[in-house]
Amino acid sequence: MLKGRVAVITGSTSGIGEGIARILAKHGCSLMLNGFGETEAIENQRSELARISDAEVLYNGADLSHASQCIDLIRDAEGRLGRVDILINNAGLQYIAPIEDFPPDRWDYIMAVNLSASFHTIRKTLPLMRRSGWGRVINIASTHGLVASAGKAAYVAAKHGLIGLTKVVALETAGSGVTCNAICPGWVLTPLVQDQIDTKAASEEISNEEATRKLLSEKQPSGAFTTVEQIGSLALYLCTENASNITGAAIPMDGGWLAQ
Repeated sequence: MLKGRVAVITGSTSGIGEGIARILAKHGCSLMLNGFGETEAIENQRSELARISDAEVLYNGADLSHASQCIDLIRDAEGRLGRVDILINNAGLQYIAPIEDFPPDRWDYIMAVNLSASFHTIRKTLPLMRRSGWGRVINIASTHGLVASAGKAAYVAAKHGLIGLTKVVALETAGSGVTCNAICPGWVLTPLVQDQIDTKAASEEISNEEATRKLLSEKQPSGAFTTVEQIGSLALYLCTENASNITGAAIPMDGGWLAQ
């Protein structure tokens, strides 16, 4: 389905980004991976995805908290893979504290990675997409891009901003063959969420199973995590021609969270 296409996926060495990379690889897409991790593990992932896709899979370790490295990531993808058709901005991190206790350096870092990095990658990628007359920008936002939770000031602000950025890019590219959409997952069992479960279990002196149940029951009526495979499948659909008139959308995958 995506043979001949090239995708850049930030934060794709684990979690949601890795799941999206696997789905796109299964459909023949060439990939530029990005993220942190152990060198051997990343190389194993890269070589496995190359085998699955029967296409080129490369890696760039850009630190997306730096604008210059965001730009270098896109330049590297174009230089080594020849083009960029699909940009998936997935890299993100979390920090939880009341606003009065929120460390300013953590605010700055979260805003840089969760929001500003997407601005920098989109800004450098759009001219390439416009030149070819086709492109897909998919921003991995969050339910927290549409509603708030206490203690997550930087994350919520960044994800709300990311959805706003998505809408602006959609308007500016309308009719060009380029679309821009946001996927808004609820709870997904990634290392980021597992840390929150572990913290909840420890602070309330309960089992991890009970902490998981309580976490889901607070927000997600389905009682089940959204999976990385489900998110990857939606990203794949947004890359198809059937989705060519979907743009500027913020699509929840939240087990009914926003229906309450």
